[in-house]
Amino acid sequence: MNSQQPIASLSFDLDNKWSYLKTHGESGWEEFPSYLDILIPRVLEFLQPRNLHITFFVVGQDAAREENHNALRAIAAAGHEIGNHSFSHEPWLHLYDYERVLQEIQSAEEWISEVTGQRPVGFRGPGFSISGTALNVLEQRGYLYDASTWPTFFGPLARHYYFSHASLDKPNRNTRSLLFGSFWEGLRPLKPYRHRGGAGLLEIPVTTMPVLKAPIHLSYLLYLGSFSPSLAEKYFRTALGLCRLTRTSPSLLLHPLDFLGQDDNVGLDFFPAMKLRSAQKLRFVGKILEMYCQEFQVVSLIEYASRLGAVSKAGLAANCARPKLLLKDHL
Repeated sequence: MNSQQPIASLSFDLDNKWSYLKTHGESGWEEFPSYLDILIPRVLEFLQPRNLHITFFVVGQDAAREENHNALRAIAAAGHEIGNHSFSHEPWLHLYDYERVLQEIQSAEEWISEVTGQRPVGFRGPGFSISGTALNVLEQRGYLYDASTWPTFFGPLARHYYFSHASLDKPNRNTRSLLFGSFWEGLRPLKPYRHRGGAGLLEIPVTTMPVLKAPIHLSYLLYLGSFSPSLAEKYFRTALGLCRLTRTSPSLLLHPLDFLGQDDNVGLDFFPAMKLRSAQKLRFVGKILEMYCQEFQVVSLIEYASRLGAVSKAGLAANCARPKLLLKDHL
């Protein structure tokens, strides 16, 4: 890592198998099937020799289940930041009223704090779902940043693909009608900004290709790479070049299925690139992150915010030391 390089961040949405089944309208999610025992050691082993310390957004329901505790603690023990990814991982979070949003954020926060020893200071809504109500709750609870926006014009296409492969009745389709956002999401800024006219919570968008606003996260690159790995690598290199040209400090996103393959027998075959074996995916992700680290100094989201001057070290220390208000004891 070269301290003279421009800054960039890397985060991982730790969506579990049950949450994907739930969102997709599949049965059996209520039993909370999990692949965290396979996934987390693999990801930590991948990151360690690359000296990467990133942000993992953890779902509260997983933190509440004892069988996941050792795996989640291993993330914190390895020096990674842990963020809040809601309790129930429902991408229609933006439809909820204040009390429901508060319960989703606070209960996840408390379970994550209890299990990992880290109090989350960052939030990412499931499926990039966020609302003014959620932002208000995050501010009230002292969060330092949100990372729920995905500025792309491709949201409706992603939603069309999702609906064409999902098992959903009409009411559930209506609930998910804004999944991945509208076309107008592409007009959102790519660079970090503050809500409420500059006085509100810091927003760190998930980066898309500057100008075109096309997706560049690893799941999309793996989909392109299933047709042509060289094309996917050239596509990503072009995106990095545009980030440098426009002075955009990128925030790149990883998902579990970037590390799990057909040989892991986790199902979820309705997702793109799940016909690839895990070794193929790891080689490809390794190449992409090598390119990323050659161009940028890659850090966690909280470190990214601090390096950009958006969050002070003193403010971070004060926030992490703030006493926790327990909600789960009353649920």
